[in-house]
Amino acid sequence: MAKLTKKQKEAYAKVDSSRSYDLAAASALVKDITNVKFDASVDLAIRLGVDPRKANQMVRGVVTLPHGTGKDVKVLALVTPDKEAEAIAAGADYVGLDEYLQKIKGGWTDVDVIITMPSVMGKLGPLGRVLGPRGLMPNPKTGTVTMDVAKAVTDVKAGKIDFKVDKTGIIHAAIGKVSFDAQKIEENANELIQTIIKLKPTTAKGTYVKSVFMSSTMSPSIEVEVKAV
Repeated sequence: MAKLTKKQKEAYAKVDSSRSYDLAAASALVKDITNVKFDASVDLAIRLGVDPRKANQMVRGVVTLPHGTGKDVKVLALVTPDKEAEAIAAGADYVGLDEYLQKIKGGWTDVDVIITMPSVMGKLGPLGRVLGPRGLMPNPKTGTVTMDVAKAVTDVKAGKIDFKVDKTGIIHAAIGKVSFDAQKIEENANELIQTIIKLKPTTAKGTYVKSVFMSSTMSPSIEVEVKAV
């Protein structure tokens, strides 16, 4: 095990691993134990009592965080010429079609979200091997395949994120930055958790939300009291 630095030891000493914290306390504590020199992300890891291998227990959705993610999300709008002005006006960072399809084919993926139109999805199919593993493939369920391109771009820029349970039954999501005040972190976290609770599959048996942990980049994890959320 790597030797802990003095600051890391101080951070671990502030977290009582034998207890769980309510969301407000966890949100304040995660700021207190973060000592990196950059604006670290605040993340949630939510373990669910579902079997992701079963299609009827897959938990996936979108949520608009009330205070955004704190991240400057780079958006690529793959649209036909008649939609380009709309996408640019909404704030898309890259707008076009064939030239960007060629760039992606060559391995370029320097974006966070890709938004496109139903008529363009056929052209994106062959690029699934590039986009899929990076979580960049547009999907109607997450609102990234739509005719209302402007709204999709605006929503993403405002803090809309998509989430999906992984093969181990955990949802990982960034819900803000440590520069946010504790109340904003708490409200963003609560919005995500409540959205996930509403998506509980009818086929899921037993405890649905098994555990919630909050952490920042390189910080210890803080267990959040499940009953409190």
